[in-house]
Amino acid sequence: MNFLEGETLYVDKPLGWTSFDVVKRIRSILLRRMYLKKMKVGHAGTLDPLATGVMVVVTGKSTKLIDSLQAGVKEYIATIALGATTPSFDLETEIDATYPTEHITREAVEEALARFHGRIEQVPPKFSACKVDGHRAYRMARKGHDVELKPKVLVIDEIELLSFEPTQIVVRVVCGKGTYIRALARDIGEALGSGAHLTALRRTRVGDAVIDRCMTIDDITSFLAEVEIEMPEELPGGTKLKEETNS
Repeated sequence: MNFLEGETLYVDKPLGWTSFDVVKRIRSILLRRMYLKKMKVGHAGTLDPLATGVMVVVTGKSTKLIDSLQAGVKEYIATIALGATTPSFDLETEIDATYPTEHITREAVEEALARFHGRIEQVPPKFSACKVDGHRAYRMARKGHDVELKPKVLVIDEIELLSFEPTQIVVRVVCGKGTYIRALARDIGEALGSGAHLTALRRTRVGDAVIDRCMTIDDITSFLAEVEIEMPEELPGGTKLKEETNS
């Protein structure tokens, strides 16, 4: 494999890892194996630490493809708790309010979900990487500052109720770039006349990359340690790598 010319790797991001943690692991292995001090490694579509699933990681010249890869359709399986909200719309922060759920039926949920199909406006979470006056919203929110974000237009291609309980639903969402599933959970709670927050999220597809084709962190670590790599002709500074390693 030629990682400098560009390769694409599909990784199943584990719970608790940041997207940068995955990129850092892959970059460190490649740098060590290729005797390099730096190398371009990036990813298409950030996943929160509390989310798992498909991450598309690209290396070398393939990092130029990140924008087009990020534009691909994404699929998620979201578990949403009903009857309570959190400031971050997920489990990153503690519950700040509770609401009744006795009136919520499966039919009511399906009716509410139908409102989110197609083009919608969504206000991003204040605990997000969106910028406000040049500052990341989540940094301002964690410092207790008021964060006001403008709604964005996005497209939800499919939204399907997979399971229903009085205080929890599981939803499959197929959507375009820029969709915050945490914010969708918030909006679903409001549409039901209650509150809601995300308790689990798994991304199962990014464009052509599906979860069944992804490697775990252990798998990718072993793969990169063993795969045949096309080495650069020379190290930065002009040192002939192949001559040096064969002497």
